[in-house]
Amino acid sequence: MKRILIIEDDTSIAELERDYLTIHQFDVHIESSGDKGLRQALEGRYDLIILDLMLPMVDGFEICRTLRGQLDIPILMVSAKKEDIDKIRGLGLGADDYIIKPFSPSELVARVKAHLARFERLSGGGQKREEIRIRGLLIDKAARRVFVNDKEVAFTTKEFDLLAHLAANPNRVFSKEQLFEQLWGMDSMGDIATVTVHIRKIREKIEVDPSNSQYIDTIWGAGYRFKV
Repeated sequence: MKRILIIEDDTSIAELERDYLTIHQFDVHIESSGDKGLRQALEGRYDLIILDLMLPMVDGFEICRTLRGQLDIPILMVSAKKEDIDKIRGLGLGADDYIIKPFSPSELVARVKAHLARFERLSGGGQKREEIRIRGLLIDKAARRVFVNDKEVAFTTKEFDLLAHLAANPNRVFSKEQLFEQLWGMDSMGDIATVTVHIRKIREKIEVDPSNSQYIDTIWGAGYRFKV
């Protein structure tokens, strides 16, 4: 049974969505505030998230941006706001769909099913991509092990998380601020310079010549990119 999280502060709408999805054999959980919804989304192992835009504490845009940096599951954003700029912004932050209220519950169910089916096709029948192989580098995400030219290299927890995150999003540029927030947490106390330190340590472990990187590029003024 697929698990769905609804983050919606309008109780009547959330319960209607839940009832229709439950009829179609989905396991549905509801959170009414942005902060609790974000925490539940990160901890609850859901297959899809239905995300309202206007929420107390943390709005849907911020939730979507944070989730997309850490989760690879469909996110359906719903809102009464019809302006194209909001739709463009939501999709630009990584939402898979943008549904304008009011909408038919049956339409929502159809979109949920379509996005879940598409995600399963793209991810190989619903199986997460547990290994990343790029040239001589192997990242085993399930076992949290890294091999360089068939030789295992030891990584700290944050070094592994940072490398795996970059490698799972090849050719995408992440700023230091984005990486710090996504991997150290939005409420973390610290200095974003720690990102630079971790990048240097990762390069020392996976690069033949750390000063001439073949895996992690520094994009001056922008951030870092894992190149393939």
